[in-house]
Amino acid sequence: MESQYLKQCLGNCLKKGLAEVVEHRPADPIEYLAHWIYNYRRNLDEEKKAQLEKELAELEAQKKEAEMQLQQEDQEENEDTIAEGTDRSGTPTSPKAEEPDESEPSQTDLPTVVEEEEEEEEEEEEES
Repeated sequence: MESQYLKQCLGNCLKKGLAEVVEHRPADPIEYLAHWIYNYRRNLDEEKKAQLEKELAELEAQKKEAEMQLQQEDQEENEDTIAEGTDRSGTPTSPKAEEPDESEPSQTDLPTVVEEEEEEEEEEEEES
């Protein structure tokens, strides 16, 4: 169990550190290895930080690109809307008046208040 823990947690670090000790053959290999491991950890932290900063920069670039695309789509929509509101000579056109629907009564066909009162009076006279 203990060897698995050491292999999992220190395996790569110790392999690389011991390879450095063998390569350089310092006078005090323990002190050299201690400094190398300390620097190894600092380098790992810096690499991790650099990787996170790179990912963050990529996300920000994607966000900016998406915002620019949305702005461009909005601008195109506005241009299309403006183009629909003008004729070929560039003068604004007014929307055509809609034809009244035959199935719906027009406002002139609706009874007025006076006509309604007269109808009510006639109904009352008929009932009496």
